[in-house]
Amino acid sequence: MRRFERLEQIRRMDPYEDASEIYRLTAAYEFPWDVTRALELALYRTYAVPAIGGLLARTAELTDRTQKRYDDTSLLLDAIVEHGFDSERGRTAVRRVNQMHRSYDISNDDMRYVLATFVVMPKRWIDAYGWRRLSRHEVIAATVHYRTLGRRMGIKDLPESYEEFEACLDAYEAAHFGWDEGGRRVSDATLDLMVSWYPRPLAPVLRTALLALLDEPLLEAFRYTPPGPVTRALVRRAVRARGRAVRLLPPRRAPHYARQNWEIKGYPDGYVLEELGTRPVPGVRGCPVRHADNADGSAAQ
Repeated sequence: MRRFERLEQIRRMDPYEDASEIYRLTAAYEFPWDVTRALELALYRTYAVPAIGGLLARTAELTDRTQKRYDDTSLLLDAIVEHGFDSERGRTAVRRVNQMHRSYDISNDDMRYVLATFVVMPKRWIDAYGWRRLSRHEVIAATVHYRTLGRRMGIKDLPESYEEFEACLDAYEAAHFGWDEGGRRVSDATLDLMVSWYPRPLAPVLRTALLALLDEPLLEAFRYTPPGPVTRALVRRAVRARGRAVRLLPPRRAPHYARQNWEIKGYPDGYVLEELGTRPVPGVRGCPVRHADNADGSAAQ
């Protein structure tokens, strides 16, 4: 199989009708490592919005049970990508996502912003660090895929195009990024988790490298001391070099889904999809707010 043969296949598909299949090819065959890193960064960005970071800190899900929350989020999103929205596992995953989020009083604006990070951050990451840039077909397909997820979550006033999602994300961050003690605790716990995946002596270097990949608005919101320009340049060049090396490899012949990532460590004996995720935490502000879900897993309006 030639290196660009799958891209040629994608370009022969309809980015609207075949959106989720194109996204599966992109995420599981073309860029599995990059999509994982980009979605990690997407969720991480949301902690810099005090309403989101503060709520996550109060639930303690991302401070006391960081690995589990990481695993569960990855596995639920992964089930939709692997099996599709209308499969039994896809509907179960959407239902669990809805049950979790609708246990808390989260604004539609915050939900829409989180969804926008899933649309925008993978393109930005892959265009900067991937072995090739995303094609227009892939950008449209990813947008349609996450619009479908947004509709099934009951999120209102969804942007129509990638460009509208990008404008929504940038405007929301400019208006809402800011310091919050709880958000900083969640950020620290997440960085500690990522560093813990590697040998302990590497921890200081890895933490600095992670900070070097963050942009100025994130660093300012969390009040981190920015790494020096030389460090940032070296780290970013190293990640770009990885992308150039991957370009020289033969294309992937088997899919690699998030459930296969070695960073997922909480379920060595397997997992039950219906049991993943959080449950309402008594005493947390805004919890619980209960809503029914439709039979297909989508949110009841």
